[in-house]
Parts: sequence; C-alpha cells; structure tokens
Amino acid sequence: MRRAAIFFFYDERGQVDDYIFYLLEKLRPFVETIIFVSNGAISKSSEASLRSAVDETIIRKNTGFDVGAYRQGLEFIGYDRLGDYDEILLLNHTFYGPVFPFSEMFSEMERRDCDFWGISGHREMAPNPFTGQGSLAGHLNSHFIAIRRAMLISIAFRNYWESMPPIKDYKDSVLIHESRFTKFFEELGYTYSIYVESDLYTSKYPVFIEVDETISERNPILKRRLFFNDPIFLEQNGTDLPRALRMIKETSDYDLNLIWRNVLRSSELRTLNTNAALMSVLPDKRIKGDGGAADYGKIAVCAHIYYTDMLDEILGLTGNIPVPYDFIATTNTPEKKVEIETVLAKRPGVKNVIVRVVEQNRGRDMSSLFISLRDLLVDDRYDLVCRLHTKKSPQVQSSMGNLFKRHMVDNLLHSRGYVHNVLDMFHDNPSVGLAIPPIFHISYPTMGFSWFANKPKVEETARLLNIDVKFDESTPVAAYGTMFWFRPRALRKMFEHKWKWDEFNAEPDHVDGGFAHALERLIAYAVQDAGYTTQHIMCAHQAEHNYTMLEFKLQKLASFMPSGDFPWQCHLLSEWKKAGYPLGSHVSATPAPMPTSVKHSLAELNLAVKSSLMFRAPILFKALRPIYRGTRAVLKPNSRRSGG
Repeated sequence: MRRAAIFFFYDERGQVDDYIFYLLEKLRPFVETIIFVSNGAISKSSEASLRSAVDETIIRKNTGFDVGAYRQGLEFIGYDRLGDYDEILLLNHTFYGPVFPFSEMFSEMERRDCDFWGISGHREMAPNPFTGQGSLAGHLNSHFIAIRRAMLISIAFRNYWESMPPIKDYKDSVLIHESRFTKFFEELGYTYSIYVESDLYTSKYPVFIEVDETISERNPILKRRLFFNDPIFLEQNGTDLPRALRMIKETSDYDLNLIWRNVLRSSELRTLNTNAALMSVLPDKRIKGDGGAADYGKIAVCAHIYYTDMLDEILGLTGNIPVPYDFIATTNTPEKKVEIETVLAKRPGVKNVIVRVVEQNRGRDMSSLFISLRDLLVDDRYDLVCRLHTKKSPQVQSSMGNLFKRHMVDNLLHSRGYVHNVLDMFHDNPSVGLAIPPIFHISYPTMGFSWFANKPKVEETARLLNIDVKFDESTPVAAYGTMFWFRPRALRKMFEHKWKWDEFNAEPDHVDGGFAHALERLIAYAVQDAGYTTQHIMCAHQAEHNYTMLEFKLQKLASFMPSGDFPWQCHLLSEWKKAGYPLGSHVSATPAPMPTSVKHSLAELNLAVKSSLMFRAPILFKALRPIYRGTRAVLKPNSRRSGG
C-alpha cells in the first residue's frame, strides 16, 4: 500500500524525545511520506533531528488539540490529492512503541476488508462520563487511525473536517471528534476494524485498563498516560502496568529506557513510582548466580562519622560490598580523623581511604556531603556511591531510632548477595540514578505529611538550581534518613552548586524547615530532573515487617469508614478536608455522647457528600442509600437513639 502519515505532536517544552524518533523510524518502512505537525514551537536540536526523520515539519499554534493538527496535515496534502494514497494514517505522540513489530499489525490489517481501522477502540459508555447523560458511543481511539482511499476521496470525509467546530479543550476533542468520527462514518455505510479486538476483553478501554493482557496478545503500543494517571483509577480498575512492563522486558526488544527518559519530564514522582511499581524486594542470594562480578565501575562509600563508636558497625555493613571500593569519610575533629584512619588502614576490601574534617559542625551529613566532598563527586571519577552516616537519633526513643536505622542500612547493605543484586540493578538499568529504602512509617507520622515544614525551602532551592519537575502534593519521594545509593552524575546539579556553611542551621537547631531537611527531600527530584529514575529497594525481612504494618494501618483506618470502596473513601475524606475537618475540635480521648454541635457538623458533611455522590456517582449513591438513611437518623440533633 502507498501510505502517508500525519503525526501530531505536542510538548510544553518543545522537546522531541527519543521514543518519538524510534517510533518514526519503525513506521518509515510502511509509509512513503511522514508529515510532522507540532502544536507549538520545538527546540532547535529537535528540529534538526526531525529533518532526517520526517518529510515535512509543520509548526502551528497550540490550538485545536489533535483535531486541529490532523486537519492541517490533511490540508497540507490537499483534499484533491488524498486519493494518491491507499491509506493515510493519523497518529500521535500519546503512546510508546512499537513494542512488537509494526509488520505484524500492517500485515494483518491489509487482509481485512474495511474502509478505516485503528489499533484500539473504546466501548460504549452509559451514561456519557463527560455529560452525565446519554451515552458515549463506541469508537476507535484517535491516537492511531488509518483511512483508506474510498473514504479519503469522499465528499463526506472532506466535509467532516471542513465543518469541524472549534475545539477548545480535551472534552471537545473527545465529544466533537474522537467519539464521533467512528459512528459518523459507520452510519454513512463505511466499515471499520480494530486491530486489538475489544470484544476479547471485558473493560471499556482494553489497551489502557487491561494493558498487560493486550501486551500478551502482542498489542504494539503502550499508552503514556498509564505512567502519570491517577493511581486511584488504576487501583479501582485492577490495571497492572508493572506486569505489562515485565512482559515487554521478557518478550520484546523495546528499550524501556526510551520510556523513562520521556515520562520523567512530566510525571509526579510518587505517581510514577506507584503506577510503574519502581520497587525491588531483593533476596540475599545473588539473582544472577555465583558468576563473576560485572564491571560496576568505580565504587565509593561516603560516610559521615560523627559517632566513632559506630564505625565498626558501618564497616561491618560495607564489608558486604562484593567488589573493592574507596572509603571516604568526614568527621568533626582531628582526633576522630586519626581514629578513623587507624581503623580503616586494616580493613580488607577498601582500596583508598580519604578522611576529612568538616570546617563547621552545622548541617551534619548533608553539608558534609555537598560541601566537604563536593570536589570528589562533582565529576565522573566514581560511577556509584553508597551514602551512610552514624545515626543515633537521640531525640527519640531508642527503639524508634534503632528501627529507623535498621530500615535504612538493612535495605542498602543487608548481605553480600543482596548488595550484589543492588549493583546488578544499577549495571543492568542505566536509567536508575538513585536507590533508596521506601518511606519509613512505623512509629513516625510520615504517611501523607512528610513534607512537614520543608516544601517552601525545597521549591526555593529547586528554582535556584533550575530543577524543573513537578513536586508531589503531600508525601515526597525522598531519601528519608539520608542513606542511599546514587550515581553522582544523577545529582550533578546539587554538587555543582557551591553551598555555604551558613546556609545550614547551627547546632542544635537541626529542625524541619531547615536547609539540611530541604536538601534531603530534594535529592530524588534532582535525580528526576537529570533524567534518572528512583528505585525503592528492600530486603525480604524489612519488606515483611513494613508491608504487614502498613496493611494493618490501612485496614484499621478503612474499618472506621462506612464503605470499603477506596475511591469513595478518598472522596469522603476529601470532602471532610474541604469542610475544614468539622470534628477536629470535638475529638476526645474518651468516648462521650455526640454533642449537638458535632451532629450539626456531621449532618452538613453528610449532606455535602450525599449531594456530591448523587451527581458524580449515581450508581454508588443508590447502593449507599440505606447507609444514608441510617446516618440521617443518628445525626438528627434531637435524636433519642441510644449510642449517639
């Protein structure tokens, strides 16, 4: 077939990433003309690269969404010349691929007798989620549609585009074009086909919701939105993106690094880490077996040794590193320096020893890393570094401090085989720039609140360093406790800046809102800005303890809710928050009859939630009506029912 492709592109920074060039390269054998239409300017480097990848580049204003871009591409070819092609493809930047060769898809679709076709489809939905009434017609997804000659040369096809109303937002794009296109031409007698057959699946949108199952059937595309979509939706629908990624790794030659280099620029880090499950529970035996070590490059341990009585404990852990490494230490007095050097001189496995005394005892492990060791880490002399410090946490109960310390060191250096697996992970996944234990939540009030007073300072510092990423709303991905594995090049911006000692709080005011705690929470976002992922790592026994305690805490909170439906719980609590937490001033440590004022507040909240559900989730509201009847009786101010 003679084919032309109109490729719609948009990026707020005008950057055309490698996944686009790979997609165009793999599309080229099947099309003779590629017209690249960008809604908005593209960078100088991207424009230069596009010259060899496409036949024509059109830069237009960012109006009309994909509809406007497709229309301009068709007009560029000319409606009277569309018949020169057997097929014209309308596709865009909203997917990665081909995960499997396009030859499989084009060979199959050439055998099918139809007037237009798409890679995937969306089934009918009632009510229409955009209007709340009627239905959203079943349709081909507009990210890839092929139109054949009989339809291309029709008056109807030209009229469809020339009579297109203005597209002002995403909703217009779906209602006026995407969900209308298929039905419009089907009603005129044109036939269509779907490569990923929707009838084989039960969800409305299989390539998104059942992504793993469609990948198992060699669906050639992976939707970008899966990585930054609201995790609540993926949880609600059982969407298994991690399985899809494992299947791609095992059955496809698609380079997943193409995905990470792109999606990191536009994702909130915690959402990305959740949706893609960037967590590794590693065993104590090397997964690759007992073969020789890979070439991990130059390895260093950078440790701040304030408490020298913990040096043997630190060295016992670093002894699990299965290859020679440099030991770089900082401390606060010349006497401690001599003590550290004496102990390290006898230590097997350590190649070079560097011990430095910090100029000032402020900022603790953070200032010692980014000021005292800056010259050793700002260049590429080390490929991988393990950051440690002697943590005692005297400000909290010892059981809590020790549990936190074990959470960090066990998950970084638990055993020789475990560390082998960590090093293999970095070696085999060049996109990983930082490996951290997951957020510590046992005995510490971190879940949902771990910005504490630090977010304004983090944002201010990010602007100073030109770190341009989205920060998570409530719980940052962070190297809590500031022990972690990292590639120095992934933190280049933080090492390049020449920090000053007086920017850090003087002792003993090492407090939230201070500079050290801000840098602690900036690390993962600096890594993201540099184009690297953050991987959470855990050893088995830490995963067991953390998961069971986390499960207990979540089920305990859920047990106080009138429904076990997680999205509904989120909505209810969101409404409570918007209402200003009306129970806050009435909560008591001991049970008591419910005061009338509290009943009024709850009644108002009950009405707000009820009204919201009536309009946003009528089916759920109907199911919960008996609960509302019960709560209404309880919440009447003069109710005589016992139990309040």
